[in-house]
Formats: sequence, C-alpha cells, structure tokens
Amino acid sequence: MTRILTGMTPSGIPHIGNYFGMMKQAKELQDNPQNECFYFVSDLHSFTSKRDPELFKTNSEASVLDWLALVVDPDKTIFYRQSDIRAHTEMLWYLSCITPFGLMERAHAFKDKTAKGMEANVGLFTYPILMAADIILYDIDIVPVGKDQAQHVEMARDLAQKFNHHFGDTFVLPESQIKEEVQTIPGLDGAKMSKSYGNTIEIFADEKTMKKKIMSLKTESVEMGQPIDPETCNVMAFHRLFENPNLEKLEADYRAGNIGFGDSKKQLFELVWDYFAEARARREALANDPAEVERILKMGAQKASAIAEAKLELVRSKFGLNAKHLG
Repeated sequence: MTRILTGMTPSGIPHIGNYFGMMKQAKELQDNPQNECFYFVSDLHSFTSKRDPELFKTNSEASVLDWLALVVDPDKTIFYRQSDIRAHTEMLWYLSCITPFGLMERAHAFKDKTAKGMEANVGLFTYPILMAADIILYDIDIVPVGKDQAQHVEMARDLAQKFNHHFGDTFVLPESQIKEEVQTIPGLDGAKMSKSYGNTIEIFADEKTMKKKIMSLKTESVEMGQPIDPETCNVMAFHRLFENPNLEKLEADYRAGNIGFGDSKKQLFELVWDYFAEARARREALANDPAEVERILKMGAQKASAIAEAKLELVRSKFGLNAKHLG
C-alpha cells in the first residue's frame, strides 16, 4: 500500500486551473485501491500571510466544502484539518532543532515571496519545516506537488534522513511526484489561469457568472464564415480539457468555417456547467448539513491523530523525553 499526502491551503474560491492542476489528480489517486491517501486543509500555513480571523474562518470552511465536493471520499481517504492534529506543531519544534540554518536560507519560496513584498516573518521562513512535519509524521511515500513545491519535499526527505542517521530508523523518506503531463490551464486572457492575474473561471460560480466569463474568453479576430485553426484557439483548449464528446466534429467545423467563436463558447459553457453539476449539488448539500461536515472532519482527525501521535511518541522517546505527555 502506497501512502500519499496532499495539503491545500485555504486561500479562496477554487477555479478550473486548481481542479485540473491538482484536484483531479488527487481524486484519481484516491480512487486507486493500492493507495492510502491523507488529504488535509493546511490551515496553519495560511497564517504566514493572512491573519484576519473572519476571513480565515470563511476560507477554511469553504476549502473543506470544496474538497469534499470535488475530491474527497471520506470512506477512502483520511481527510482532516492540520490545526486539529497537535502533533504537527510539536514535530515542527523537534525538526527545527536538527535543521541547518543554511538549508532554510536556500529555500527559494521564501526568497521569492519576500522579494514580492510579503512580510519576512519567522513562520514564512520555517514553513518548509512545518511542511516536513506534515509529511513525515505519517510515513508518506509520495507527495504530489507542483514544481514550485518540489524543493520543500526534498527538504522533508533531507530532514527525515538526518533524523534517521542521528537517532536510528524512524521515518520513511518521501518522494515528490510531479505530473509533467498536466498542462498549463489557460485563463480568460490566454495566459496561465491564476487568481493573481484575475483571469479565472470559478468552479462554483452561479450560472449567469460562469456563462459571462466563458463568453469573455479571449479569441483572435476572425470574420464569420472564415476557417479557424483549432490548434491555436483558446476556447478549443477548454473543449479538449473537458473532453468534449463531439470534439472531432467541432474541429472539422472550425477548419471549414462552419462555426464561430460565439457558438463554440456556448457549447463550452454547457459542457463545463454539466461537468461540475454533481459537485455543485454535493457542495450545496454539505453546506446545508454542517453536522455531517463536522462528523467527517472528526472522523478524519481521529484517524490521523492516532497515526501522528504514535510516531510522535517514538520521536519523543528518541530525544530522551517521556513518550507520552503527563498532562
């Protein structure tokens, strides 16, 4: 059985780029019976940049609903909030005490974020150590990440290896998994879809808003009746992404000049709207049943905590501490 872990920081409304960039892959990994998946809302990580308690609560609750609606089957996956597992922050301290300062100085994410004006706080600096604790507490084999997070997984591996060398075999050494074939999802303007660019299509937007956004997709200037190259069309890229069953006919119509961008966008809207219909219904049902959401989170937290606490007891004993707290 392969153990897989993915964390998601609650940072707002999910868009199509988020889904095809990570969430769809997470669902596929969960549905493989050879995998044991740990998916969690990494809410503690969000404090490195945002500290408005009301916004934090809203984003955290929304992230839980989004992942339950789009990805998580709680009967297959251990799903929890990072802040519900106390072992993560205690493990952070033990790992901090064996982490070379120079290793943290080489973390490119810290340098990139502070160069863009983010506050250079200690939490942001030690973010990779908490991420390492998130991973190695559960003896994770594989961590699916984007290229920007691969260095952090490598740091987690380095720290696990350093601990094992000093204290004896304790942790599994994790590996990052970068899905190279995941394409860059284009936004409304044709550039990479990103909240920072303001070019996103939100998955749970209402029907009117989603249609308006899709109809505003940037296209080249072509007169009606003229052929269009389907290989360079931004709208066609989405038809492929959502696996339009009529793709061959649509491409032929493009080349023959039998369809314009407006009609293509209308077909795309219907395709996208139907694609997320079940997820919308599931999210609405969960939003109206907070007791069920809490039950799922409590079940996940109990399972995760049992695993994390067992590992933490081993770590404490190797440092010479009592395996369990007296309190």
